Amino acid sequence: MIARWLFDRARTTPARVAIDYDGRLVTYAELAAGAEAFAASFHAAGLRPGDRVATLTGNSPEHVMVLFACARLGLILLPLSWRLTGPELQYQLEDAEPSLFLVEEPYDELADATGHAWTRLERPRRGSNYLDVSVSGDDPLLLIYTSGTTGKPKGALLTHANCFWTNLSLDATTGVHNDDVVLQVLPQFHVGGWNVMPLLAWLKGAVVVLERQFDAGRVLRLIEEKRVTTLMGVPSIYLLLAQHERFAEADLSSLERAVVGGAPMPEALLETWAARGTAIVQGYGLTEAAPNVLCLPPEEAVRKLGYAGKPYPFVDVRLSDEGELQVLGPNVFPGYWRNPEATAAAFTEDGWLRTGDVAEADGEGFHRIKGRLKDMYISGGENVYPAEVEAVLHEHPRVADAAVVGVPHERWGEVGVAFVVADGVSEEELIAWCGNRLARFKVPTAVRFVPEVPRNSLGKIQKQGLLAEATA
Repeated sequence: MIARWLFDRARTTPARVAIDYDGRLVTYAELAAGAEAFAASFHAAGLRPGDRVATLTGNSPEHVMVLFACARLGLILLPLSWRLTGPELQYQLEDAEPSLFLVEEPYDELADATGHAWTRLERPRRGSNYLDVSVSGDDPLLLIYTSGTTGKPKGALLTHANCFWTNLSLDATTGVHNDDVVLQVLPQFHVGGWNVMPLLAWLKGAVVVLERQFDAGRVLRLIEEKRVTTLMGVPSIYLLLAQHERFAEADLSSLERAVVGGAPMPEALLETWAARGTAIVQGYGLTEAAPNVLCLPPEEAVRKLGYAGKPYPFVDVRLSDEGELQVLGPNVFPGYWRNPEATAAAFTEDGWLRTGDVAEADGEGFHRIKGRLKDMYISGGENVYPAEVEAVLHEHPRVADAAVVGVPHERWGEVGVAFVVADGVSEEELIAWCGNRLARFKVPTAVRFVPEVPRNSLGKIQKQGLLAEATA
């Protein structure tokens, strides 16, 4: 289903550039040929519909080819995060049981640390005949792991239909045209690395300037040199761009759409960008909704500063009695991989997705995100569940108890502070302990030693007092 987007476009405009990868220009015909070659090699290796293909790679044209090859064969792409540690990736690989684990050369050592056999990610030299496979909208395409409130990540399955509808709704709001230049800096292990602009751009025949990683100075230069029209980022990206020494003088005149998601955007930062003539479009989403839920129309970006907006087309939202934002629509995922209990907990009895976020709506139907029901904070656009960090701290032999809270941070939005009951261990040792077992964005930036962690009569940690102490 999604594979047709590329192959139809390659048939219509084969010579048009699909990807600009650090000056390497990949046409739609070349991108489709690469996807065909990967599909042929996967089929020859015995992979069949429903099998998982895990990848550990930076953003690259070859990774895009692998995605479309999986789409063509009914395979499920599991893009692993290179920000994680070997043990974290090991858990995901053991849970997903991929038939193939493809690794890009810079990540060999990390792949070895997972203990799983892997294969070099290289484009096959040529394709070969393989059986034609029928793929429906209900077939899964992406398996994206998200941190869990119980400390164990959950694999969110996203179907072809989820991806189709979320891109259709995106097109009906912000839109992408065949003459657009989309700058892609979000990593492809995030759903936003696929479903927030890139897939839509390839459907429309636009150019995607694909970057391996974010660098503020380079991004400002690319906007000027490539005449970038569309950019998607998390708040920390826009903050780092605004703080760069060249921000005030950079030519941003080509930038028609600057979309932000992943975390609430500080209003002062929105005003900074608006003063440069670029109205940043605030949005809201979550992996389980593939990810788009709310969007602020560009013409309302200034008047409704700080709002996440109204529901995308084909998406419905409602607020529960507690103020929780709940979602219904064809973009909502069918459930978590091999986890019926977590899937059941993610939905209401009448089938609405629970976001765990508290929102409010004004008289015009614009929604503002106020906070979270879930015990979670967002650091640099990445969800961090304290339970996962607390579980790692509890594994230390000298730690008797631990609690982690998220506190505001100018650059990353939020960072973690750990309150620990321990004896004979230093702050530096505990931070290093976490650093060896958790991705860097999950590691607490500070550890405070306390005589006890406050709990209620049911044993639940009372975090309000700890949060107040951490922010005092």
